[in-house]
Amino acid sequence: MPSTDTPAAPIGPTTTDTAALHLTAELRLTAQLLPLLAEADLLDSPAAWSATATPVGAFRLEPVRLGRDLELIAGWMNDPAVDAYWELSGPASTTAAHLRAQLDGDGSSIPCLGLLDGIPMSYWEIYRADLDPIARHYAARPHDTGIHLLIGDGTNRGRGLGTTLLRAVANLVLDNRPRCTRVIAEPDIRNTPSLSAFLNSGFRCAGEIELPAKRAALMVRERALRNLL
Repeated sequence: MPSTDTPAAPIGPTTTDTAALHLTAELRLTAQLLPLLAEADLLDSPAAWSATATPVGAFRLEPVRLGRDLELIAGWMNDPAVDAYWELSGPASTTAAHLRAQLDGDGSSIPCLGLLDGIPMSYWEIYRADLDPIARHYAARPHDTGIHLLIGDGTNRGRGLGTTLLRAVANLVLDNRPRCTRVIAEPDIRNTPSLSAFLNSGFRCAGEIELPAKRAALMVRERALRNLL
């Protein structure tokens, strides 16, 4: 039996130890969740957006995973019809660098695969247009959301899929981003099929803008006009 003047050994962590453990857990949690928190704040987590029904099947966006998706996307980038506007042909490392710039960035641009009935068939970039350099070229509003896209397989082009999927993705943005009042796009002015797809899916051409790499049509889909389309 210990003497009364000998302190008993502690049977659990001290208050100081407990505080340190909580602090460590909080720091670890923050470090692990930081990319997701950034994405949630900037783009309302596209990873959590549900599939949407379209006339050609169920469509959903799946955020790119480099190890899983690089070969597929790099193959699409080497299609001459895609390379004419994306200019990312060459070794897979070229596409990887383009994807990593977004995946390792601040969460303001999320590269995604577009899956139709579970099959990857398109590539999309969902980005905060108001935080992008494009905002210097038009009258940006807070939470303007931009989209880039390509239809990966040539057999899926030229039959109206672009129009259907653009309408679906614009609706996904407006459904899941309540702070967004407009969906923005800036296709190359030379890309006539792309311009037609945007116009047929409810976008309007708000003018032409001169960007560093191209002359583009500024395409806008307004939330306020959604029920009229």
